[in-house]
Amino acid sequence: MSPARPPPSPPGPAQRRRLREIWRSAGWPCHDALELDLLAAGLLTRHWDGQGRETLRVTDAGLALLAAGRARAQAALSAHEALVARMAREMQRAGRVVWRGLALRAPLPVDGESGGVNWAVAMPDLFSIRHTTVEDYLEPVVHEIKVSRADLLADLRRPAKGAAYLALAGECWYVLARGIAEPDEVPASFGVLLAGETGLEVARPAPRRAMRLPFATWMALARAAAEPPDDGEAQGWLGAPG
Repeated sequence: MSPARPPPSPPGPAQRRRLREIWRSAGWPCHDALELDLLAAGLLTRHWDGQGRETLRVTDAGLALLAAGRARAQAALSAHEALVARMAREMQRAGRVVWRGLALRAPLPVDGESGGVNWAVAMPDLFSIRHTTVEDYLEPVVHEIKVSRADLLADLRRPAKGAAYLALAGECWYVLARGIAEPDEVPASFGVLLAGETGLEVARPAPRRAMRLPFATWMALARAAAEPPDDGEAQGWLGAPG
């Protein structure tokens, strides 16, 4: 009696990405290792038309896998947006003007070139300044929100992204959903806030640097709409009625 064949390994990120591509396409095969894995796992099936041309189709099991992945991504996005909104309110209560989803040009020095600069586009989850009329007191701050470990690790593998944030703000923070990482996994140039169900904990303060906003950043802020405060908090900015 021949030994039982071991079950196929669960599909990894590359296999899941190929499965999505085949679902969106006409299904022409590549005949590579990724397709072999998906066929062996029963997530794809082979078909031939009347002229003998082979195509691939996603099976019901493959559709279930894609649907489960989409549900996880939507849940992560909802959790991310909820934490972004929560941090925006905290910044507003601290007397700051807050922007979400900005695209800011950040100057990064070119290695080996004296005075050379590369421009990168940074898109922090939150950018805020103090509500003040004195430019030296603005204290620009970046908050980057992470609710999944995979998303955090992807960020940390791109040091230029962190460098762009540091080029734009006097303080930079990672806000981490509690349990996804240890504070010492985040570079020391960033502060770390841990977000739990009942509050926020400063795991490590952010280093502070004096910084004035460059003109390009002022123009980006002028073109963008700041996050509107709650009605009650907006009234607080104006002072108590009467």
